[in-house]
Amino acid sequence: MLEILWILVLVAVVFVILWKVLPIKHVIVYEYQRGLLYKKGRYVATLNPGSYWISSTFSMVFAVDIRPEFITIQGQDMICADGVTVKMSLAAAFQVVDPNLAVNKTANFRGNLYLVLQMALREIVGKEKTDAILEGRAGISAKLMELASGKAEEMGLKLISADVKDMMFPGDMKKAFAQVVKAQKEGQAALERARGETAALRSLANAARTMDDNPNLLQLRALQALSDSSGNTLVLGMPNSTVPPIKQQVEKPRTPSAKTEE
Repeated sequence: MLEILWILVLVAVVFVILWKVLPIKHVIVYEYQRGLLYKKGRYVATLNPGSYWISSTFSMVFAVDIRPEFITIQGQDMICADGVTVKMSLAAAFQVVDPNLAVNKTANFRGNLYLVLQMALREIVGKEKTDAILEGRAGISAKLMELASGKAEEMGLKLISADVKDMMFPGDMKKAFAQVVKAQKEGQAALERARGETAALRSLANAARTMDDNPNLLQLRALQALSDSSGNTLVLGMPNSTVPPIKQQVEKPRTPSAKTEE
């Protein structure tokens, strides 16, 4: 029994000596993180969420946040294919999917992604005319994803989205766009008025043909209007030129018969 006690004391002393000579550090990697384990300055492995004991003398763990992040590219002055200057800002979302590439292979992955998105946006705008940019604003996001996703993967990142936030034109261009929109609206209003007038004239023409074939309809319509009227004045009788004459079959005059000889 005494020997076992001495052994336990000896083990405790050795453990204390090793703790002082080789300090042990407790590290926790959280669910939203990945840990990069380094020994003597060299990358060894990527640690998943959990609790770890490492030697603080020779090893260290660098935690990398893998939650989605947003990056904003402030207004950039760019020239379209037709020479018009446009100022655009961009908002993008990304996520670290390979901490080893993002940290060990890239000095500043956020700054690099910012530059990649900026250059891709300039390339897209430089090839499009102003009208195409205004009409296909949603298409710019798709082209940005196509151009920048591959380069983001090389840095250990996943580009989730890239959308145009703001699009601003010089003052003279804004006035020109406003005049174009105003002219379009006026043209649409004139077209609708013309369509309404055409439909009304077509209805009147159909009614005239119907009354021409059935003259009594005009009198019935007049009586209907009279019954719906709330006035005190009653006018009966209409000029002959108003009511179309009733078509009658005109009998041919009889030719006088030859007198019979008495």
